Amino acid sequence: MEQELISNPHIAIIGAGPSGCICAKFLIDEGFNVTLFDKGEILHTLLPTGGGKCNLAPAQFYFKELSKNYPRGEKFLYSVFSKFGVNDTLEFFEHLGVKTYTRADKRIFPTSNSSKDVQEKFVKALKGIKFIKENIIEIIPKSNKYSVKTNKDSYDFDVLVIAIGGHAGVQILKNFNLKINEQTQALVGLTTQKDYSELAGVSFKNIKCENYQGDILFTHKGISGPLIYTISSIHARKEFPYKLKLKLMEDVDFQDLLNKNSHKEIKNLVGQFVPKSFAKYLLEDLNIAPDTMCHKIDGKTRNRITNTLYNFEITVTGKVSDGEVVTCGGIDLKEINPKTMEAKKYPNLYFCGEILDIDGFCGGYNLQSCWSTGAIAAKSIISNFLV
Repeated sequence: MEQELISNPHIAIIGAGPSGCICAKFLIDEGFNVTLFDKGEILHTLLPTGGGKCNLAPAQFYFKELSKNYPRGEKFLYSVFSKFGVNDTLEFFEHLGVKTYTRADKRIFPTSNSSKDVQEKFVKALKGIKFIKENIIEIIPKSNKYSVKTNKDSYDFDVLVIAIGGHAGVQILKNFNLKINEQTQALVGLTTQKDYSELAGVSFKNIKCENYQGDILFTHKGISGPLIYTISSIHARKEFPYKLKLKLMEDVDFQDLLNKNSHKEIKNLVGQFVPKSFAKYLLEDLNIAPDTMCHKIDGKTRNRITNTLYNFEITVTGKVSDGEVVTCGGIDLKEINPKTMEAKKYPNLYFCGEILDIDGFCGGYNLQSCWSTGAIAAKSIISNFLV
């Protein structure tokens, strides 16, 4: 039996990013009257994702395992991902004509490897939606309605979905009694106390730091790479400066190696485990001549080398401001019903996407939380107004 609208509420979605657009798509497919607001183009924030290839989602299909990849929001997302998970995301994009494949690193991409292609197909699917390209100044709660004031006009709506992302100003919500946690960068490169510019471009594969493992890259500003993004996310609110210890090589019997390579220069022996340019840098930093023969390395010097390789200490002083990928902070999750994305204090006010205090690691996790929260907000609205 086909469902019918009890009434056709005027719905506004503030923010034409991933979460706002998936919410809009589900709503317009059910015949709802939707107005989409953004000061930029629809889905313009999707274009840089996945290095321009659009890492749509991670290949993690069990909701509890999926939720473990979010430093903030894990328990909240149990309900979210159990209602709309990665399989649902793939099915949604299949209907848009976006075919996908899974890489060896368990990241899911469109077969076109193009964020632009995904954007174009998505925008085509939203054809006919009312899109207002204006800057939101504030939102005013009224009796049973919400007034949206822009730089050009004012509009009233019955239902409001806030999907402004993590970079837009939360000042538009100043008229609401909502706890908003301070927004700050996560998934960023880190600046360091020591100048590593001479190592810029040197990378390490699959090394360990704290309880995590991955690749790092030295830059002109400090350190970067997938492992560093993970660490920066974990420590997003940690006070600077703080120290990191990197394990640059696995445990080996270094004395045995010295004995077996007695006539080899120490830089070449160390260079078997780390990039040669880094081996030279490390030895010089320890005041050890890189061309010293291995048979001349005494026990004390051996220990200095191995201790440094096993616990290479870096003092972190800040975040690379131009390297921002995602933010942590936003609407405190205690303000939101995880089953509906509706604000507990305000009927017919919904939040989805990065405006929520949810953020995940690299690998499609942040887009997946956008797809899921946006879809659930839409489905909740639909269930409220369809019979």
